[in-house]
Amino acid sequence: MRNSASKRGITFKKLASMREMILLVIIVVLFAGMSVSSKYFLTPQNMKNLLMSFTVEGIIAIGMLLLLVQGGIDLSAGANMAFTGVVFGLFCTRSGLPYGVCFALGLCVGLAVGLCNGFLIAFMGLNALITTLGTSMTFNGLMMMLTKGKAIAIPTAVKPLGQGTFLHIQYPVYILLALVVVFEILLRKMRIVRTSYYVGGNENAARLNGINVRMVKLSGYAITGILAGLTGIVLSARLSTASVTVGGDTALRVITACIIGGASLIGGEGTILGAFFGVVFMQLVSSSLNILGVDVYVKTFVTGLILVAAIMVDMLNERRKVIKMAADAQKQLDAAA
Repeated sequence: MRNSASKRGITFKKLASMREMILLVIIVVLFAGMSVSSKYFLTPQNMKNLLMSFTVEGIIAIGMLLLLVQGGIDLSAGANMAFTGVVFGLFCTRSGLPYGVCFALGLCVGLAVGLCNGFLIAFMGLNALITTLGTSMTFNGLMMMLTKGKAIAIPTAVKPLGQGTFLHIQYPVYILLALVVVFEILLRKMRIVRTSYYVGGNENAARLNGINVRMVKLSGYAITGILAGLTGIVLSARLSTASVTVGGDTALRVITACIIGGASLIGGEGTILGAFFGVVFMQLVSSSLNILGVDVYVKTFVTGLILVAAIMVDMLNERRKVIKMAADAQKQLDAAA
């Protein structure tokens, strides 16, 4: 009996220590609280809007999580999303190519942006933060040059990609869930993907152990680029227009969601599921503030506070690990003496 109780206690302790489980509990409590506080929260239309709100940042968060695990970052994800959406719209309306080909070319554009970032950072050795900030401005400027600041109308035949439904749930939600499952499995089970943790944990040690650090980093930025491109295409189909104004603070919100979900700015930590829960939490907070009639400027203020709080938690967690490592090392020295 005692052994059984002890095992249950250990299991509960492990579950409680998981960032994903803690975040899931917070999400459930917030969802329940809003269900009681507002009669509009559980309406079918609000649930539909809430589900769709997960997709934009959720798809990008998968790639961003991989980069954070590697110790990287991509501030150009939002610009890539908007740029790819616009290029996709231009292909559809002006090239005369089949829409399937336009879709493939759009994904290639997102991939090209990611490869550009990856080459500059992994092979040229440039700082990831400054580089992706620079490429963000570059592709935003290029997008404005192509469109003169005007939105691009999306053909009716393409709209089902973002607006079509199955069992009353829109296709982008299924795309997000499928990607979360696939990448969560890959990150946990596939060795070539798990090398991201080794690179983020200790890049020099990873290199000495035969891991091609440059290619791991390049692949991370490539995946983030193609997922940002996919998001831009799906969002354009959903809105019926390829807007030049989307994506402004998307990268920062996605990074915040990933950190809330357990990723670290230092690298070596995080899960796809945690990033997904972080996105759900962020969107749930945003939706709740909208329903409660909170001013848009207050929403921005709250988002900023969440970002700062997430970084503080990450910093304290890293400090706790350093202290624990130092204590363990001291115990070993004392035992050897």
